[in-house]
Amino acid sequence: MLNSNLMKKHNFCAGPSILPKEVIIQAAESVLDINESGLSLLEISHRSKTFIDIMEEARSLVLDLTKLNGEDYSVLFLQGGASSQFSMVPYNILSTKAAYLDTGAWSNKAIKEAKLFGDVNVIASSKDSNYNYIPDYKIPDDYDYFHCTSNNTIYGTQIHKFKASKTPVICDMSSDIFSRELEFSKFDLIYAGAQKNLGPAGATLVIVKNNILGKVSREIPSMMDYNVHINKCSIYNTPPVFPVYVSLLNMKWLKNNGGIKTIEEINTKKANLLYSEIDINPLFKGHAKEVDRSIMNVTFNLVNDDFKETFNSMISNAGIIGINGHRSIGGYRASMYNALPIESVKVLVEVMSELENKI
Repeated sequence: MLNSNLMKKHNFCAGPSILPKEVIIQAAESVLDINESGLSLLEISHRSKTFIDIMEEARSLVLDLTKLNGEDYSVLFLQGGASSQFSMVPYNILSTKAAYLDTGAWSNKAIKEAKLFGDVNVIASSKDSNYNYIPDYKIPDDYDYFHCTSNNTIYGTQIHKFKASKTPVICDMSSDIFSRELEFSKFDLIYAGAQKNLGPAGATLVIVKNNILGKVSREIPSMMDYNVHINKCSIYNTPPVFPVYVSLLNMKWLKNNGGIKTIEEINTKKANLLYSEIDINPLFKGHAKEVDRSIMNVTFNLVNDDFKETFNSMISNAGIIGINGHRSIGGYRASMYNALPIESVKVLVEVMSELENKI
């Protein structure tokens, strides 16, 4: 039973992250009884009609939200986190050489894995400034693919405009999937861990254009082969049943609340509200260059660490959680995924403003 006396929490965690309350309630109900079957979601067979219908609806809804219906794309829900894709992508697609954009820790890890399979050209990097900007880059034409990370959770930067490319484009969208309108058909493969903007931890979404597969000469282990999972409709082995179902509920919530277009407008308002306070409040400074600021993950710091204890106490008293910055850059990070209400951002801004009045 929920304790109604508990203070409301404002959840800015970077991931696993906030989910809509109604999604959590529906998910909780399914643990007791899924679709009035008399069985818990946690105990049904992954090959039962109940779950096959869940998987098919989830895959269909991904194509609907991305406007890829009728296009030659397959949708997969795979086990594990997006880090598994750092090696799965080159295993399936890298024959000779690939181009990578280095914009943070996650792209750097993807580069490391890709080097096990072929030549990797890092065409641009912002490592020189602790990844506080998106470097300019030119995508070469004669590569197997170009890989980028759309949003950098740790550093608070985001690619706002994707360049046209003759080379297949692969994008890690783990922390901003479904947060803004994009021409998704520009991408040949998109992958995203569920635990930031899609659902709970344990599943990874892959959207892949079928014609880029089946071209490498190497033998691919079945569990690492996209075509194996496509042919088995994401049920080659036991899939992450609960995360897939909650992801479906979350996508339904998104569609019922206006879809990606509407949520992008809300996300932009939330980001503008917080960035405005950072810019006008002399006690704070942002980490990311203004032109490359993320609307999902806002990174900032106190100008004077003498105020840190006071600010942290005020944050805690306001019920704000999860805004400690990543250890690599310190400071603070407010992750404002789709489910975070703008009211929570207003509470954080009020605390920041109150600190200025106190000093």
